[in-house]
Amino acid sequence: MNFIEELRWRGMIHDMTPGTEEQLQKEMTSAYIGYDPTSDSLHIGNLASIMMLVHLQQAGHKPIALIGGATGMIGDPAGKSEERNLLDENVLRYNQQAIKTQLEKFLDFDCGKNSAEMVNNYDWTKEFGLLEFLRDVGKHLTVNYMVAKDSVKNRMDSGSGISFAEFSYQLVQGYDFCWLYENKQVKLQMGGSDQWGNIVTGTELIRRKLRGEAYALTCPLITKSDGGKFGKTEEGNIWLDPERTSPYKFYQFWLNTSDEDAVDYIKTFTMLSEAEIDLLVKNHVEAPHLRILQKALAKDITIRVHSEAYYSSAVEASEILFGKGTTGNLLRLPENILLSVFEGVPQYEVAKREIVKSIPIVEFLTEYTGIFTSKGEARRMLKDNGVSINKQKVDSEFVVGTSSLLQDVYILVQKGKKNYFLVKTV
Repeated sequence: MNFIEELRWRGMIHDMTPGTEEQLQKEMTSAYIGYDPTSDSLHIGNLASIMMLVHLQQAGHKPIALIGGATGMIGDPAGKSEERNLLDENVLRYNQQAIKTQLEKFLDFDCGKNSAEMVNNYDWTKEFGLLEFLRDVGKHLTVNYMVAKDSVKNRMDSGSGISFAEFSYQLVQGYDFCWLYENKQVKLQMGGSDQWGNIVTGTELIRRKLRGEAYALTCPLITKSDGGKFGKTEEGNIWLDPERTSPYKFYQFWLNTSDEDAVDYIKTFTMLSEAEIDLLVKNHVEAPHLRILQKALAKDITIRVHSEAYYSSAVEASEILFGKGTTGNLLRLPENILLSVFEGVPQYEVAKREIVKSIPIVEFLTEYTGIFTSKGEARRMLKDNGVSINKQKVDSEFVVGTSSLLQDVYILVQKGKKNYFLVKTV
């Protein structure tokens, strides 16, 4: 596989220094991408860069994920309007391990000479004294060169200013590339297009300090066709950690992608071949209402990030919410997905001892929960087959007991076609 050609047809190249493609064709090349360790989880905004490392390894090169333990203590000014809170070493180390666990789902860390590797720039900067840094790194780049970077100019022009710590960020990141070039023979740094200035600072430092030649490659920042910010919802980021973003919500995010965006996203975020994607696009155009592209996209990414089991649960949960599910589907749902699906629906609590004694359905719907305001209304709806317990139609003779409990805790009530209520026993 030719790495550059692969990225090119997928639309994943924004900028590239001269000679990059030739270097990758000449020999197995080590390349790295940096990740911010200020959280214990990556989010889908990191997926494009992760996929660059995946394609790199597939092409026979060596991927290195750099955790910015040192730079994370400073803060990259790129794309930010103000300085962020800094974290201590213990938190950063914990976050590093959590991020590696997530990357292991994408990259092979035990496959021989081109095994993926994780490094932390804190390890080679923590003993680096200020005077040494100024002498060995700072003297090689002029202030004029550093101020010309967009990330610095934008902050200075915004009126909020930039601290010396953040101003020095590009020097520290540039030294990372320099250290990796010298100690691990890394010749390529990759990242999002907003990192171009920081990356070429590294190539320039290698040229001036080591008389070496290094390369830079960036991918476009992922956008949405409607102008909205990719990877953001009203609740915030879409995380790779299932505790932060449930697999159901993760799956739904991709399933709800617009037709226009789905064509780009399936190239960027999956390993499907060009021929497979062309066929999917063709079938989608012929029957857009079937959402073939979105389903393929959501399936591929949900399985890769979470698992086949979580993907199946997410599909079953979708079927339940949109009226096609069965009691069997509901019984198979893990508790976290059940709660995620019905987050925001009206909820009631009923003492479990009352459920153990069993409650006639009319009393359950009125006196115990208030789902219906009167017994007459409840009986009429039951007579018209308008009430379901755990996706099963019930009549006025039904009795709610322990056999009605999901996860031994919950009861799902459906009133009409679209009104759901979740009852929790306490």
